[in-house]
Amino acid sequence: MRETLETTAAKIAVPVFWPLLDRNREATTMKTTGNTILITGGTSGIGRALAEALHDCGNTVIIAGRRQTLLEEIAAARPGMVGLPLDLDDPGSLPQLAATVRERFPTLNVLVANAGISRPEDISAPGWNTSDAEAIVATNILGVLRVVAAFLPLLKQQRNATVMATSSALAFVPRTDFPTYCASKAFLHSWLISLRHQLRTVPIEVLELSPPYVQTELTGAQQASDPRAMALDAYVTQVMDLLDRKDHPQGEILLERDKPRRWAERDGSYDTIFAAMNLG
Repeated sequence: MRETLETTAAKIAVPVFWPLLDRNREATTMKTTGNTILITGGTSGIGRALAEALHDCGNTVIIAGRRQTLLEEIAAARPGMVGLPLDLDDPGSLPQLAATVRERFPTLNVLVANAGISRPEDISAPGWNTSDAEAIVATNILGVLRVVAAFLPLLKQQRNATVMATSSALAFVPRTDFPTYCASKAFLHSWLISLRHQLRTVPIEVLELSPPYVQTELTGAQQASDPRAMALDAYVTQVMDLLDRKDHPQGEILLERDKPRRWAERDGSYDTIFAAMNLG
């Protein structure tokens, strides 16, 4: 009898629960203005360009990074932007940042976990070891998890909040010369799906930023001028447009050009795309 009653109650609850869930999701769609935003890895590349674009749209933006001089230079160029130190390799740095933000910016409602590193690895080489892989995991995976854990309690206090983490289109079809980097982004893709599901009744939107190959110094100075890479300003312009139009189904901020890779397995084109990306 108990099993029957529980089953009946579940059936009754579903029509009530899901409309509430839909309203929560609609209410927590990120706006492009009027936010208080923290961006880790905000002193270079996509993080910096996104911080500047969001600041120019009328948001209070806090950037966090290792280089204090660069933090000050970036903040000085845009009055109202704030730079705060964060070194994910220092166990005391993140708690200090979290305490400072709670005190100075208690209305923080958007977290962009963007800090990341990328290094090529030749696992077949004599003497290969895991030092680069461990560094990538520490920053790209553990760093994101720790940053989210540090600020999630504050985000939960807001009426509308957003957690965004930077993944990569390489999460879906890897470049095999960057094995751990691609795997770290695949981890984030999966983890963000779980985070989104677990927060489905909380007014916190979970977004995944999945950039293509962009002209930044992520893999070195050569990438910043590589004509095969997408111009950084063009990429951020398209991201801001997607955010403004709320065009990010399933919480994924993905350019049209990257959708073939995103859906390669579903569309039966994985082997072809993989071969084209990994010549030789």
